[in-house]
Amino acid sequence: MSNNQVPNPRPEIVGPQEVQPPYPIFFQGEVVHGFGRGSREMGIPTANILESAVQELLKERESGVYYGFAQVADGEVYPMVMSVGWNPYYNNEKRTAEIHIMHSFPQDFYGQQVRAAVMGYIRPELDYEGIDKLIADIHFDIKVAHNSLSRPDYERYKHSSFFQSPSKSPARAEEQK
Repeated sequence: MSNNQVPNPRPEIVGPQEVQPPYPIFFQGEVVHGFGRGSREMGIPTANILESAVQELLKERESGVYYGFAQVADGEVYPMVMSVGWNPYYNNEKRTAEIHIMHSFPQDFYGQQVRAAVMGYIRPELDYEGIDKLIADIHFDIKVAHNSLSRPDYERYKHSSFFQSPSKSPARAEEQK
């Protein structure tokens, strides 16, 4: 195994029992077209967020995989995993934030607002020797996120007023306490 692969077995739950700063980190932004690789190549659809909406998040957070909750428009709040980084397997030229919402939506939601609460960090961004290893790690990240968010102190953020209020402010990354 190369030194840039996630060692196995990985923990199935991450983060402390109670949410601790700097989390949660709340942000909202418009879903824009990305490369289409999440759905097409991996079977794991992602919502790419307008760069200006996640500019602060990208500047202040290390590259890697995060977990939390997300909401499309004024719909239900679902668990999510979010990749922040360069996606080295694909040699991206700029740093992005892509959210995989753990729900099967009947249609795309380009142009819709997504609100997200980042609750913690799962692992660093890695480069992979093949797409199968990347997909396997993403599926494990989804399991870790689900397990980590099931704890009562995390789960309560699913009902945060952030998800209940209408989108009035411009899309921007922000931390709310």
